[in-house]
Amino acid sequence: MLAYQHAYHAGNFADVHKHLTLVTLREYLLRKDSPVTYVDTHAGRGLYPLQAEEARKLQEHREGVEPVWRARSAASGALEAWLERLATAQPGAGLTHYPGSPWWLAEGLREQDRLSLFELHPGEFAHLDERIEDARIRHVHGDGLAGLRRMLPVATPRLCVLIDPSYELKEEYRELVSTLAWVGRKARHAVVAVWYPLLPAGRHRELLEGLKGSGLRKVWRSEVRLREPGAERHGMYGSGMLVLNPPWGLEQAVEEAMSQVTAIWGAPARHQADWWLPE
Repeated sequence: MLAYQHAYHAGNFADVHKHLTLVTLREYLLRKDSPVTYVDTHAGRGLYPLQAEEARKLQEHREGVEPVWRARSAASGALEAWLERLATAQPGAGLTHYPGSPWWLAEGLREQDRLSLFELHPGEFAHLDERIEDARIRHVHGDGLAGLRRMLPVATPRLCVLIDPSYELKEEYRELVSTLAWVGRKARHAVVAVWYPLLPAGRHRELLEGLKGSGLRKVWRSEVRLREPGAERHGMYGSGMLVLNPPWGLEQAVEEAMSQVTAIWGAPARHQADWWLPE
């Protein structure tokens, strides 16, 4: 099933949570000079115009990135740094575009780093393919989880992976558990960030509980809830991030940033974090 297109949801609250965590993680990795291979298993497009037909249909950015952008003058720490980078994606002074994960990862690439982008949806890949012209970046039309398995071990000393499926199929939660366990065996020090939705059906619990029996350790969890499940509307009420082998200090930086973000969004928005699997 290849129906999902992120253009309809670009800049929503989950994007803010996911990309703020991802960019903060990347900044910690960049504190060392040794090369990093980045892998984005479900890349989507590189950039989303917020006035495009898809984004205008649901306008999810209005309760996600837009209020955070308006409050940027008061931001500090990791949130301030993220918003400064978001500003460089805009052709003018206003917020008119929202970048996808390929942009966020490519924006921080150094000469010694490499980035592999996988996208299975043919339409989304076509958008991605026409934007990428960089010898350090490989873009592949294909299954990202299978592609990740083929890549390991990588040539660089460090590996950072973003796994961000559409979760169109409930089997994807189980597939993620087996993929993470496999990566943990093949590349013990790999840093892997996984995004998952909080939906009323609660299928994310299969992912979380599956990890407990996987043998993995050192998995940090961050969840933001925009509203309580079932309140007012159906659909996604929250966003989750799991980070395998997070660099020291990441959790504090993300918690401080997300406390600012949830204050901007207002009650009942809240963020919570813990070590799902301690070291």
